[in-house]
Amino acid sequence: MERFAKYAPPYQHTVKRLDPDLPSVEDERVVKFYFPDSQDQISPGYDFINDEYPYHRVRQRDDLYAHQAVSPAPYDGILVSKAIVDGTVNGAGKYAGKYTTGQRDRLYRDGVSQFFGLPDTMRSLGDCGAFNYIDQEYPPYSIDEVLDFYYKCGFDSGISIDHVIFGYKPDLPEEDADPAWVKRREISLDLAEKFIKAVKSRNKMMPEGKKRLEPVGAAQGWSPDSYADSVSRLQEMGYKRIALGGMVPLKTPEIIACLERISDVRQDDVEFHLLGITRVDSMERFVKFHVTSFDSTSAFRQAFMDERNNYHTADRSYMAIRVPQVDGNLALKRLILAGVVSQSEAIKAERECLKLLRRYDADDGVEVQEVMDALRAYQSLLGDEKKLKKVEKYEATLADRPWRRCPCDLCRQHKIEMVIFRGTERNKRRGFHNMTVLEAKMRKLPLT
Repeated sequence: MERFAKYAPPYQHTVKRLDPDLPSVEDERVVKFYFPDSQDQISPGYDFINDEYPYHRVRQRDDLYAHQAVSPAPYDGILVSKAIVDGTVNGAGKYAGKYTTGQRDRLYRDGVSQFFGLPDTMRSLGDCGAFNYIDQEYPPYSIDEVLDFYYKCGFDSGISIDHVIFGYKPDLPEEDADPAWVKRREISLDLAEKFIKAVKSRNKMMPEGKKRLEPVGAAQGWSPDSYADSVSRLQEMGYKRIALGGMVPLKTPEIIACLERISDVRQDDVEFHLLGITRVDSMERFVKFHVTSFDSTSAFRQAFMDERNNYHTADRSYMAIRVPQVDGNLALKRLILAGVVSQSEAIKAERECLKLLRRYDADDGVEVQEVMDALRAYQSLLGDEKKLKKVEKYEATLADRPWRRCPCDLCRQHKIEMVIFRGTERNKRRGFHNMTVLEAKMRKLPLT
């Protein structure tokens, strides 16, 4: 995907790898967005009227990822974590990950491009999923285990094994820092050195014409100085691309402070990836410090995790309209079983809300207030005063009808269903929609 090519700043030139054992990167140095995989897909055959899947549907195989569901694809690449695929071992035993055994076997057999149905222009990035083992003293994977994952799955790039640092103290020198922080940074750097040596060794053994892995060094720190030192040492090891980790909790000025300090030690041909960071409003500033890629699930997850900003547009965000499924909402089920709520009344109220929402969207003689009254009545059955007050926020969503102005494939197809907070199929479609809004915003940035 040629995102932002017309805006590419002068320093964003094609990079030639000088090390013969590292792959050459011939694509444009444009800002690229990677979407972290968590097996988030939608079923194209889902029946919204009856809330049913096709009887013949096979999960994952028959479902669509965001890049298959909307056009243009809302990201430039996909990030896949070993912890999500293979799981990890923690104090409570083995964490199984999010892949079934069959899915995992197919990923290893078919490779990341075929498994995800990636177009030729879309890149793949592997990492270890450090947040999944953040409570452990040492990362649970060996260098060989991680490289087996990267090479067998055919990733374009792979991030070295790292260990997340828990805090940020901008003025704290290493001698005064928490020993656990110092140890985690040293663990990350030690593993990074072993990682790049192992990558070079494996790349040498790759047959002519076979894809070589681009090693990406993971930098951890607790301050601008410690991050800069990590970057400096990774550069000495031979890394030309460095992922800056542990910055998700940081405020934007703190990230900028780290990038400014890192720029003092950066070598001319080194580029940076921000792990878990979007922040479109600050992306122009990030790019000036040679950030050329980032990954985040924020826009997607806000569709169903945020209290207010569920449906994004170019100008603002709207609250999605909650219509709980009587047979799928645990809180409502408990009230019904306790005899507090009549099941028949709940089903009647649920159906009335959905009927009026669809009639309102179809301009079938239903006004906003009639829909609002039905939504209030249904929410009143649940007995949650806090959520009942939030119903008033739905009026703006209904009155503005933002789905009608959206050009994305999903909004054109599903209309008002896109703003209904109900079940994974609607919620994930709304998440995919949010990513199309992010993609459009990124495309319009004057990255000069």
